[in-house]
Amino acid sequence: MQSSWVYILKCSDESYYTGLTNDLERRIAEHREAIDPRSYTARRLPLKLVYATEFQDINDAQEFEWQVKKWNRAKKEALIEGDLRKLRILSNHNNTKNSFWVKFNSQLLKNDK
Repeated sequence: MQSSWVYILKCSDESYYTGLTNDLERRIAEHREAIDPRSYTARRLPLKLVYATEFQDINDAQEFEWQVKKWNRAKKEALIEGDLRKLRILSNHNNTKNSFWVKFNSQLLKNDK
């Protein structure tokens, strides 16, 4: 099974772009080459890859990306910093039985500092 990546780019205007790909190097290059000049990232060059995590299951990757896209800036920055404790506080989910935390806890711990 091919792995998938969820990634976050920091744009020149300090905004974040969250994406999903099965080839991280290729996808980052595509963003930087601004293949579609109307795209969000093409108008915000240069870009910096600030977070990436690999999934073996595309469905998990899609669910994780969808969740991260809904997060506010502070939550995204906690994820980028690898601060799982801060992320839990910001999410108001100190309860480890919450379905998101149960499903993605090991994924998040890979980047925890």
